[in-house]
Amino acid sequence: QVQLAESGGGSVQAGESLRLSCAASGRISSIYCMAWFRQVPGEEREGVAVRHSGGSTNYADSVQGRFTISKDNAKNTLYLQMNSLKPEDTAMYYCALRNDDWWRPCTTNRADFRYWGQGTQVTVSS
Repeated sequence: QVQLAESGGGSVQAGESLRLSCAASGRISSIYCMAWFRQVPGEEREGVAVRHSGGSTNYADSVQGRFTISKDNAKNTLYLQMNSLKPEDTAMYYCALRNDDWWRPCTTNRADFRYWGQGTQVTVSS
């Protein structure tokens, strides 16, 4: 089993920054994909950024250039640095993990991810 715990959400003004954290514990394989998703009530959960255990990253077009996903392997913690926040970034943000037995691309297909955190709310006001 894997446990994921997000933190760092809050309420900010447009243009400000936040850093989300996701502490991971449990049985994490040497090959994995970790991701940040977000969801607004009534809408589907969308992928924001992904990071493969090998270090490669990918971002949704809507956050490219503003958000950065990173991981501190010593702390087993995934981060999402969010700069130049916009009101449309308001959502519940979730951390997710996919354990792999072999290398495969890291995508934002929700069905690929077995492990999820409880989420942390981000609210951006104009």
